[in-house]
This record gives sequence, structure tokens and C-alpha cells, in this order.
Amino acid sequence: MANVKKFNMNEEGLNRFFGPLEAKIMNLLWLSEGMSIKDVQSILNQESPISFNAVMTVMNRLLEKEHLSKNTQGKGRSRVTIFKPVQTKEQFLHTQTKAVTQGLIHEFGDLVVGHMIDALEDADTELINKLSDKLNRLKSRKNI
Repeated sequence: MANVKKFNMNEEGLNRFFGPLEAKIMNLLWLSEGMSIKDVQSILNQESPISFNAVMTVMNRLLEKEHLSKNTQGKGRSRVTIFKPVQTKEQFLHTQTKAVTQGLIHEFGDLVVGHMIDALEDADTELINKLSDKLNRLKSRKNI
């Protein structure tokens, strides 16, 4: 459950945190109870030809980066290793976006806050109300 080391500004969605194949694999695993490399490769292969080794390499890298866990079951020819995400998609997005936001505020404080305020012009009323409520709670805790 490590933070992503690179944030891809020019991408969208999960591709901001992962490479394209990593994002596809994570999405598949988030929708499942866990899958083997062969299961993942079989599904991805229906969309576009992809080798078992390519999928295995990426899944093992996701394991090394602590985004996946694995559990080996069975023995001999019936042995299978099942990979699962260590966080739900919602937990992952919460953790990563929080880390990105905190990093930006730590490094560029006033600029980031100013840009966030400017971005609120396009935000829906519900989001603005949530922000207002949160700011009021912070003010009362700090006696501002």
C-alpha cells in the first residue's frame, strides 16, 4: 500500500497513477475476488493480443510496489497464485489524491490554494457546500 512515485499530469483517471497496462490490470482486479496471471492475460487478450510474460511482469511489478498481494494455493500442477489489490479502488484513490494534494500544498501552498479556489467557479454546489462545512469545522477547532 505504497504511494505512487510518479503522477502523470498529461493522463486521465488511473493512468495518472499507473501506466496503461497497470491501470487495466488494477481495474480488472478491483472488479474481482482475485485472479491469476493467466486469468488476467486471458481477459486482456480478448481486447488486444498480449503475452503471458508481459502480464506477469507488470503484475509482479505491482506486487513489488505494494499495490497487490498474492496467495499461492494447491500443489504441483494444480498450484495457482491469486493476486488481489491491497486496497479497494476507493481507498487507493483517497490515499493517492491526498498524498498529491498534501505534497502540492507543502511545496506551493498559496499558489495551490489560489488555484483550487479559482477552480471552484466550475464546481457544483454540493462540493462547494462540503468545502464550506469543512472550513467552518477547521476554523472552530483552531478558534479563528
